[in-house]
Amino acid sequence: MNSNEEHYNKAIYTALRIGFIALLFVWSFEIIKPFILPVLWGIIISVALYPMFKKLAKLFGGREKLASSLITILALSLLIIPSVLFVESTISGIQNLASQMGNGDIQIPLPDKSVSEWPLIGGKIYEIWLLASQSLEALLTKFSAELMAFAPSVLSFAGGFSTTILLFIISIIIAGALLTKAEASEKAAKSIFNTLIGEKGEGFVTLSVSIIRSVVQGVLGVAVIQSFLGGIGIWIIGIPMPGLWALIILFLAILQLPPLLILGPLAIYVFSFANTTPAVLFLIWSLLVSASDAFLKPLLLGRGVDVPMLAILLGAIGGMMMSGIIGLFVGAVVLALSYKVFQALLVDDVLEKSDENTVVAE
Repeated sequence: MNSNEEHYNKAIYTALRIGFIALLFVWSFEIIKPFILPVLWGIIISVALYPMFKKLAKLFGGREKLASSLITILALSLLIIPSVLFVESTISGIQNLASQMGNGDIQIPLPDKSVSEWPLIGGKIYEIWLLASQSLEALLTKFSAELMAFAPSVLSFAGGFSTTILLFIISIIIAGALLTKAEASEKAAKSIFNTLIGEKGEGFVTLSVSIIRSVVQGVLGVAVIQSFLGGIGIWIIGIPMPGLWALIILFLAILQLPPLLILGPLAIYVFSFANTTPAVLFLIWSLLVSASDAFLKPLLLGRGVDVPMLAILLGAIGGMMMSGIIGLFVGAVVLALSYKVFQALLVDDVLEKSDENTVVAE
């Protein structure tokens, strides 16, 4: 066998080995692909909750498993209880609405003529509002084709919501397990970054932790608080389906849009059925909820890493389009992290500042 044949055989064997390894990687990726998103969200949650976990473990005399279990149970309760209330309020709201429509009890007030003078959309809104006040059945008949086209989306959302809750439950359990293995996870992360980046790897780990905590606390945390407060006000004033409105407020807040986009029209609607005093109180409450991010963000964000709101917005929208509701949360964090890591590759000062911010936060 000459040297050319030997090189040829070695090339064939090398190609087969590389192909076999690539096949294993691709196959393994397809197997774990459904779990990537909940695992990633679990990692994000564990990083964000780690300072609380350490304080709680210290309070319990160093019993980390007890602290992790307590945090996991609390997080699951905060997820499951509002989800159950959301489903119940939505179902009861739809049932009440259907019952009132069947009995003809729904009374929609006539629109003010000034509505027709609103720019761009005033004329259309006035026309629809006027038809609804005269005959709600006629309005539904007129837009029956649009409603039928929209129905599959509603059913798809309902199915996706239950799947999302399940993914969140899995993510919280994963986060609880990771909290007890925090030191080993940190060493693994530093090893990965050192391998991929070099001597600055540990700085990138610190930067990643700072970004995750900043986004989760300063953006997602504020959004959850605003949606909760908005939902409470909607429930107290008696607007149907408060859980659904709270979920919409959550989406808007994560997208960095003011909750007043929803609470404002609802406040106007309240004046049509409630007395003046509670209606005014709900309007004030809506304004306070919408403006609360002005002091909540500095309070929760502290001296965290500054992330452009455009990165949060694009990450949230892109994540939701790609992976549904859970992608709304994960996408905002991942894109913000990608932006700052790329920036840190170009500017060394970013790593130094993130290190200082993390030390101050801890």
